[in-house]
Amino acid sequence: MNKQDFNDGLLGFLDASPTPFHATRNMAMMFANAGFEKLDEVDDWELEAGKKYYVTRNDSSIIAFTYPKNELNYLMVGAHTDSPNLKLKPNAVIKEHGVVKFGVEPYGGLLLNPWFDRDLSLAGRVSYLNSDNVLESSLIDVQKPFAVIPSLAIHLDDKANKERTVNKQTDLCPIISTNEDFEFDEFLRWQLDKVGVVNVKNIYANELSFYDTQKAAFVGLRDDFIASARLDNLLSCYTGMLALCSVEADKPMLFIASDHEEVGSDSTSGAGGSFLESVLKRAFGDVATYTKMVRSSLMISADNAHAIHPNYPSKHDAKHTPYINKGVVIKVNANQRYASNSETIAKFMRVAQELELPLQHFVTRSNMGCGSTIGPITATRIGIDTIDVGLPTYAMHSIRELAGSEDAHQLYKILVGFHL
Repeated sequence: MNKQDFNDGLLGFLDASPTPFHATRNMAMMFANAGFEKLDEVDDWELEAGKKYYVTRNDSSIIAFTYPKNELNYLMVGAHTDSPNLKLKPNAVIKEHGVVKFGVEPYGGLLLNPWFDRDLSLAGRVSYLNSDNVLESSLIDVQKPFAVIPSLAIHLDDKANKERTVNKQTDLCPIISTNEDFEFDEFLRWQLDKVGVVNVKNIYANELSFYDTQKAAFVGLRDDFIASARLDNLLSCYTGMLALCSVEADKPMLFIASDHEEVGSDSTSGAGGSFLESVLKRAFGDVATYTKMVRSSLMISADNAHAIHPNYPSKHDAKHTPYINKGVVIKVNANQRYASNSETIAKFMRVAQELELPLQHFVTRSNMGCGSTIGPITATRIGIDTIDVGLPTYAMHSIRELAGSEDAHQLYKILVGFHL
């Protein structure tokens, strides 16, 4: 796949995936179109050599894999579906001071200030009882920009440009209307009706998140950058998904995109849960075969990396400064916040070198804290040799992030290159 087609598809995927639920559904559709057969965890599995499969958990995490005969040395690619955002509280509606607004709770380590004065919409999953007394869930996406968090005018806050702080409880409530007759249950029924769900008896619960309606776009004089919400980590989800779809069924490869990485991964659908381990044990049967497969395989944990910010260069170690559009980043941390080691790095570098693709290294400053990824979690739980890599990014965890238009396509070529 050439770079332009890759990036055009990326922009469409980003726009169509406002929540982990939507991202997982879109990836499932992509895998189905590429000939992968759907599995369900509650069914018995009878896997056949030479076929390709995918399975989801909680509608927000997905695993897809090839199943060749007598091949155990898998290349696994891991990413995560979630991004920092503002989640709706269960009793969200607040009517005061002439407006209707929603109470929200920040999810993950998001930058708060960029959420002000944005055209926001709402998407996620709604669970309900249908007219046949059966519990069901459906995804909704309002799409219309119907909410905004207005800034306080500088006339009323003379310290706004000096020491502005954001109160997460009181300052971040999106305003949606001046009509105080608004009823949330009616609003949800209207959204369900839009996706063809009309037999709703009772609405019980929801998992809904606000998102910026501004579309993903190329930015820069020569389209140098890709600007979008949720680049962390849908950028890696898209890249890993396409790489798996691009290899033949007789090549051992697996892709996993887990939810809840931004809050620690400890959930049934997070990397700290049993999802990957359960799928691998069901696919490879006895303990000996499972252990052989794990110990002969490689996990590439793909997440975004901090590009050196041209306005804040002192925030980086001067010898480990990734640049936008200068190649995939290998992430290293002596305290195992990243799972890379010399042997896994060597395997990755060899493939990149054979393809004549550049690589960069990132090590955080020794006097600053270091984030982490699903890499160390997966390595610990599964026992698989792992490398952490990433794509250089500005404004990570902002409502709109910025990455290069070259780097993701290069990671795609390296992942596919493992099976050339």
